[in-house]
Amino acid sequence: MAQTNQGLLTRSRGKADGGSRRAGGRPRSNSTLGSRFRRDWLLLFLAIPGVLILLTFRYVPLLGNVIAFQDYQPFLGFSESEWVGFTNFAVIFSGDPAFITALINTLIITVLQVVFVFPVPIALALLLNSLLSDRIKRTVQSILYLPHFLSWVIVVALFQEMLGNAGMLNTFLRESDLGVFQIIGVPEVFKVLITSQVIWKDAGWGTIIFLAAISRVDQNLYEAAAVDGAGGWRRIWHITLPALKSLIILLLILRLGNALDVGFEQIILQQGPVGKDASEVLDTYVYNNGIVGGNWGISAAVGLVKGVVGVALVVGANKVAHIFGEPGVYTKR
Repeated sequence: MAQTNQGLLTRSRGKADGGSRRAGGRPRSNSTLGSRFRRDWLLLFLAIPGVLILLTFRYVPLLGNVIAFQDYQPFLGFSESEWVGFTNFAVIFSGDPAFITALINTLIITVLQVVFVFPVPIALALLLNSLLSDRIKRTVQSILYLPHFLSWVIVVALFQEMLGNAGMLNTFLRESDLGVFQIIGVPEVFKVLITSQVIWKDAGWGTIIFLAAISRVDQNLYEAAAVDGAGGWRRIWHITLPALKSLIILLLILRLGNALDVGFEQIILQQGPVGKDASEVLDTYVYNNGIVGGNWGISAAVGLVKGVVGVALVVGANKVAHIFGEPGVYTKR
């Protein structure tokens, strides 16, 4: 009798477990929307301020993109400005020289930043992780983080003091009868200069997330590899880098979303000496046309297309990541 009751209990549990799962094996929630709302009402209540801030400062301003389709006049407002359709977008597709110059400069700087800026935090994180002394590691990390907290005004001033015509480097070269080395204000090296400024300012800060990922790698793997005779480079190549692969792909996809944002404040501060031909990018083009030139509709159209291109790059790169079996920004189900 006891065995019969035990068998019934087992079958009953089996039916209950089977009924709570979908065909694919994932657990199925039997709770209704109302029951879940009553269960999580406190969390939903706490989320209300964040949602309101998100809607107010992120989604409501999107309505302002309507001026991309208007001959917008600030003193007339949205409602009374003339509707011109896609006329403002003609500057993008008609080959306007100023826009083409800004687009080419933006793409060149984007390539430079992806090729030279993006890998630097990874290399720094690997080097810091190889330091045996935790005290030295923390000291080096703190020194590398500091430039991130400086404003671009201070960074540009520091580079001017170091590399300018009257800066420390050229003063030393002039006193040593070695001539001068022109860097600041030279159009030919402007893109390299701003790329090096980005590396100096943000490379150390970018190591934080990679160091956090490295700290989660199982130390037994390193010990086992060391026992098998693997050197430092082999441990990095076969253990650390594979552990960082998904994170690197994720950050690269997110970086592509801002591929056409190459820095506004940094460039506008240094645009005067080198001229627009060498320094005009899409961000400064939008500023110079919209705020300075009063062509609000054209600037809004360029900004809108820039945002659409960023979304397309993120979606496309994420699709490529899924094709190669990587989770990307989100996991494909």
